[in-house]
Amino acid sequence: MSSAPRRKLPIGIQTFSDLREGGYYYVDKTPLIHRLVEEGKYYFLSRPRRFGKSLLLDTLHCLFEGRAPLFEGLYIHDRWDWQGHHPVVRLSFGSGVLQDRAELDVRIRHQLARNREALGLPAAADTDITGAFSDLITAAHRQHGQRVVVLIDEYDKPILDNLRDPARARELREGLKNLYSVLKDADPHLRFVLLTGVSKFSKVSLFSGLNNLRDITLSRDYAAICGYTDADIDSVFAPELPGLDREQIRQWYNGYRWGDASVPSVYNPFDVLLLFQERRFGPYWFESATPAFLVELLRERGVFTPQLEQWQTEAALLGRFDVDHIATEALLFQTGYLTAHAVEEPLTGYWLYTLGYPNHEVETSLNQALLPVLGLDAGPRERMTLLHALQDHDLSALETHLKALYAGLPHDWYRNNPIARYEGHYASVFYSHFAALGVPVTVEDASHHGRVDMAVTFGGHIYLFEFKVVEQLPEGRALEQIKARGYADKYRAAGQPIHLIGVEFSREQRQIVAFQVETL
Repeated sequence: MSSAPRRKLPIGIQTFSDLREGGYYYVDKTPLIHRLVEEGKYYFLSRPRRFGKSLLLDTLHCLFEGRAPLFEGLYIHDRWDWQGHHPVVRLSFGSGVLQDRAELDVRIRHQLARNREALGLPAAADTDITGAFSDLITAAHRQHGQRVVVLIDEYDKPILDNLRDPARARELREGLKNLYSVLKDADPHLRFVLLTGVSKFSKVSLFSGLNNLRDITLSRDYAAICGYTDADIDSVFAPELPGLDREQIRQWYNGYRWGDASVPSVYNPFDVLLLFQERRFGPYWFESATPAFLVELLRERGVFTPQLEQWQTEAALLGRFDVDHIATEALLFQTGYLTAHAVEEPLTGYWLYTLGYPNHEVETSLNQALLPVLGLDAGPRERMTLLHALQDHDLSALETHLKALYAGLPHDWYRNNPIARYEGHYASVFYSHFAALGVPVTVEDASHHGRVDMAVTFGGHIYLFEFKVVEQLPEGRALEQIKARGYADKYRAAGQPIHLIGVEFSREQRQIVAFQVETL
């Protein structure tokens, strides 16, 4: 048990000075910040919401302003020249929803005026936004005698808020592009630039000409610049751990990774801090903002939900995010619903990423949100029925429950939703129902839509499922195939009962027509 005193939990604290002076816990990120500042000048970082991006920017703000007392006891304190105070221009688009270009321009002008005031500069001459931003940087450099630091938070939010209206999103994108274009020609006046946001829009669409912008989103050097590592939890937050299951904390909230297995995985700070406050496990991050747009997009594209557990994609696709084309894997990865599980280089320069859920919270919560999209009204009652069948190891009750589940799918839903055209719909419903319950589910082959092997481990029993889609009548091939493949062999060493379950769905009847079981 830790002997360190408990401190205040920094829930929602984005101001570095408040955190350092207010008796809060603080995870020292200054080793990575020091490296960032020493290595380069122009940076871009994408991280999901509530990962501490705003606090990172505020820390940099205080550092460049030379507020040395705030950094006492931290890594960077004895490694920084506190004599040089740089003027800092800070922009953020995190508050409110902007409806059009005119509102965006008003917001930009307001922030530029506030920055001039904060830096002690006279009011700007009447000019366009590009000229006003350029004049602000130039005047700040001239008056303060030091190059300017530019920090931009939520750089992409005006676009993201309007993705369901492509024309409006494009209009706002052009307004932001007009603002950011100033940075290229302002180079002689700039000391450091960092833009942060959730998404990674292509340089062509938003950062045209800013070719020296280093994207550190997938850099192994900065994988832990936002979020908490296991070491942080065990050291900084040691006083909060007694009374909580450490392994459950890891399973529920750890697992976000931006790079290969050599980089540390991290926890979302919001989740961990709420856990320590409430002393109970819950989907705190997921519930903080319902991903309505994400769920609707997955419905429109007919995403095969078992694929979410092991989705292979090229590195280039992870950054393919723009108003006119949003790659599904890019959206899921950048918003934090999938993370990197493995990174391979099968050919020089060709990087292959395997994505999957970061943790238990995201897997269960996202699948619960997706069930209505699949046409399934599976609430607490249905989940408890499934849970009881598994707790009792009652395969007859499991069959009855699953048949009732499919019988409840409305016929109108099949006619009106494009996902119904996919053979994998039946397996998606099956998989997401188990995953939403939170039991351990492993997908063996997510590449064949409608024919996916699935393993469920629960209560000392192992359930191995094989799915087949038939036209009308049962054919008995699902159970035959699971036996022919020797799928159970790797589970025998566990010494637990193994149930082989062949499930066949009738495309015509839209129902389970075979549920064959063999127990080993």
